[in-house]
Amino acid sequence: MANKNLKKGNPLALLPLGVFLLLFIGTGIITKDFYKMPVIVAFTISAAVALLMNREENMEKKVEVFCKGAGETNVILMIVILILAGAFGQVAKEIGGVESTVNLGLSFLPQNLLIVGVFFIACLISLSMGTSMGTIVALAPIAVGISENTGIPVALALGAVVGGGMFGDNLSMISDSTIAAVRTQGCEMADKFKMNFFIVLLPAIITMVLLWVLTPSEQTQISGAHPYEIVKVLPYIGVLIAALSGMNVMLVLAGGIIFSGAIGVVYGNFGVYGLFQAMATGMRNLQDLSVTIIIIGGTVELIKYNGGIDYLLNLITSKMKTKKGAELGIAALVSLVNLSTANNTISILMAGPLAKDISQKYDIDPRRTASLLDIFACCCQGIVPYGAQLLVAAGVASITPIEIMKYLYYPVLTGVFGIISIYLGFPKLKKFKNKSQKNLA
Repeated sequence: MANKNLKKGNPLALLPLGVFLLLFIGTGIITKDFYKMPVIVAFTISAAVALLMNREENMEKKVEVFCKGAGETNVILMIVILILAGAFGQVAKEIGGVESTVNLGLSFLPQNLLIVGVFFIACLISLSMGTSMGTIVALAPIAVGISENTGIPVALALGAVVGGGMFGDNLSMISDSTIAAVRTQGCEMADKFKMNFFIVLLPAIITMVLLWVLTPSEQTQISGAHPYEIVKVLPYIGVLIAALSGMNVMLVLAGGIIFSGAIGVVYGNFGVYGLFQAMATGMRNLQDLSVTIIIIGGTVELIKYNGGIDYLLNLITSKMKTKKGAELGIAALVSLVNLSTANNTISILMAGPLAKDISQKYDIDPRRTASLLDIFACCCQGIVPYGAQLLVAAGVASITPIEIMKYLYYPVLTGVFGIISIYLGFPKLKKFKNKSQKNLA
């Protein structure tokens, strides 16, 4: 049976998302303890609500829709990356890589610039790999180690990692979100990069200043020696170099596992079977998160099927009157879809075709539309407490995503400067003619 609510949309289809927010955030506020309601349980309940809705469909059909979303390509790819990242992180940790890397940083970096350095490195890695997830999983253990050795709040350190991860997710030419934005709007990646870069450069600089100023100086004064073995830092350096070369993230992580495993075997940290055990441990550490992502994918697909996303699309487009209003509408459109899907690439793919229609109607440059889609999708993705980025970062340190949110300077500033750029009409563009004549003024 075709869904009758797809054209105008159905606001009730968003109920599962509301149930999740009520259970997870509401319980935390009421009890003053965000550990009371596990994320996986909250989303399982919201998934059950989604399955019970739309009584016009039989349960078999709704389960089929759920499974389609749960097995969507981006969902499975994210889980594979998580599994590889978990294995690499655990193997590198068991050979002493985290301790050596942290001590190396403590030995050479000015102590009041440690977190600034973490943010900057995260920007480089994510820009090269095109994935915030791979960046966060690789750097979060190091950020936690720095926190444990300095007394810097672990949520602040992880906020720097998440912010740096979203920087590259938004800008990288091999990022899924960049590719989705460019393909849906019909412009060149290089032009979209230039558009985004001029908008997000200042937020990145301000973020580094804030991290420097707000890192408590009394908590960065460390006494004593900080011994490290450079050979055990090499896996992280290798991953960084491979990432900067633009290598596929899965190949980067697989190489990191092999490299760190070989060092562990040679230096006697474990035998071959010990290496396999370490890999298994790392994979198991992320199994709850992997299951949560699967449940989120299925729930979002049901919300979409029941008309929730279409309702958001129609709500936004009905308010547009001017060109500037249309640009704000595109920003709001992709933001609301991202808040509903907790996936920036999917939100761009869903909002992109409608955004293109809007840009043609109001004569908005395709490069600008692509830029707005990516900026606001990544801004929202970097701050939603139920997004994979914050869930992963929080899971590494065994804290809640809510604790990290107050330190997410870069994603928030990106959204603010994105809005400012709309009102100022910045950056100025030469007229869009064709693929060979699209340069920033």
